[in-house]
Amino acid sequence: MNRPTRTDPVAAQPREKEGTGDEVTALARGLTVLRAVAAAQAPLSNRELAASTGIPRPTVSRITATLVGTGFLLQLPDSERFVLTSSVLELSNGFLRNFDIRARARPFLIELAESTALSVHLAVRDRYDMVVIDTIRPRSAVLVSRLEIGSRMSLTRTAVGRAYLAALTQPERERLLAGLQTAEGDDWGYLGSRLESAVEDTIERGFAIATGEWYDGLNAIALGFVGPSGERYAVNCGGSADLCPRDWLISSAAPALLECIGKIVQEIGGSPGRRLDE
Repeated sequence: MNRPTRTDPVAAQPREKEGTGDEVTALARGLTVLRAVAAAQAPLSNRELAASTGIPRPTVSRITATLVGTGFLLQLPDSERFVLTSSVLELSNGFLRNFDIRARARPFLIELAESTALSVHLAVRDRYDMVVIDTIRPRSAVLVSRLEIGSRMSLTRTAVGRAYLAALTQPERERLLAGLQTAEGDDWGYLGSRLESAVEDTIERGFAIATGEWYDGLNAIALGFVGPSGERYAVNCGGSADLCPRDWLISSAAPALLECIGKIVQEIGGSPGRRLDE
């Protein structure tokens, strides 16, 4: 019997922990609160933030007051709930402005999208999610992905997450898997064994594949690669299961994806992720 497909695109977030070593605990807690507000489907109150992060409520109240004062949070009128402000966009735009790999990879991503008629996404990891930093939709597609820049994808349940894991060295992968185990909690028994097998298959096959595991009716393949400074990325290529069944993805889309990654790494001076364990 198959396990029901998870439909929540936001991976479970670990509860806030005390800082250690050189970490500034107040800053870490403030960032934890910002992430919680960003990940929420609706505005959150101090009580809800305390419950979701594990930070004491009086501390949360001081943090949200500070974030409101510095312009990163807005307290809704006649409400105790908070939302992000446009100041957060300034940080993300600054990140993207300096992300030259997007501009250098984009021509090859466009070529991949047009040749496969599938939506293509370039992603990086943020904690226990993959975050889309560029998205390409083919002109010929009838149905396209709704994922935009900044959208989050499950690290454990998607092809792009498995491709990223396969692009890591063994010690790096083991450290990340240990963190994922904590974040997933009771779901890890099922997810862990399935993920381990999927990553092994990704390394052996040369690309990752996921069919209906993140969303029912959505199939995708993905491949990770390494930038010139050792940073890891992954390219996801997918769409409706009706338009890209598993066999077609393997026989037709995968060669195009492998060719795309080869062109990208040649352009930027990186290396295909699948070679790291060879």
